Amino acid sequence: MTPQYPHRGLFIVGTDTDVGKTYVGSLIARKLVRQGIKVGVYKPVASGCSRKQQELVADDAVHLWEAAGRPANLEQVCPQRFAAPLAPHAAAAKEGKVVDDTLLREGLENWANQCEFVIVEGAGGLLSPISAKLNVADLAIEFEYPLVIVARNRLGVVNQTQQTILAAQHYGSGLSIAGVVLNDRHSDPDDLSLETNWGDLRDRCQVPMLDHIRHGSTGLNPDVDWEEFAKPTGRKHSNSSKRSL
Repeated sequence: MTPQYPHRGLFIVGTDTDVGKTYVGSLIARKLVRQGIKVGVYKPVASGCSRKQQELVADDAVHLWEAAGRPANLEQVCPQRFAAPLAPHAAAAKEGKVVDDTLLREGLENWANQCEFVIVEGAGGLLSPISAKLNVADLAIEFEYPLVIVARNRLGVVNQTQQTILAAQHYGSGLSIAGVVLNDRHSDPDDLSLETNWGDLRDRCQVPMLDHIRHGSTGLNPDVDWEEFAKPTGRKHSNSSKRSL
């Protein structure tokens, strides 16, 4: 049976870990909510979770949930959570568990009738393992939402971003890319590339440069229509992924 996912959405990926995926995803969620759109948020699996009152809590999931106006509940936002700060499959193994590939998919199906628009956040970079058999890219192909690539503004980001774009374009049957968001994750006065990276990315990347989020900014480029970028790709869900979920 063909899975039923929310009709519109975006898949947030990073060029690396600690680039600000959750921050960017939360900004997009808040903007859409202000426009009167019912937004769902989904973090398929999280590691490095903190323990609060005997329960593992994914801080990224909490931030996304709050930004979207607390839709559904945190269990639905992030149904698989592990403590060790490792790739999800390795973190699960530390607890004698495995990441459930079926739940990765079914967790998104739970949002199908609860939102108009869903924001999915991957774990790490596009080719980071998300389970014992799957990379983040496999899940992105299955879900079919255009990618928003979040790149941390620092020396080396031009190379990292272009590599991520190439990987997306050539992985499996290829992934649709909405564009790139350059994020000033931290302000480093000694990094002279902070002021040149945007221009280099704009000139070299063959996908839209959507926004440059300056350090301390709490808003997005008002000219970007996130709904427009979230139009479905038109591919069928079945048999679209390189690896079976």
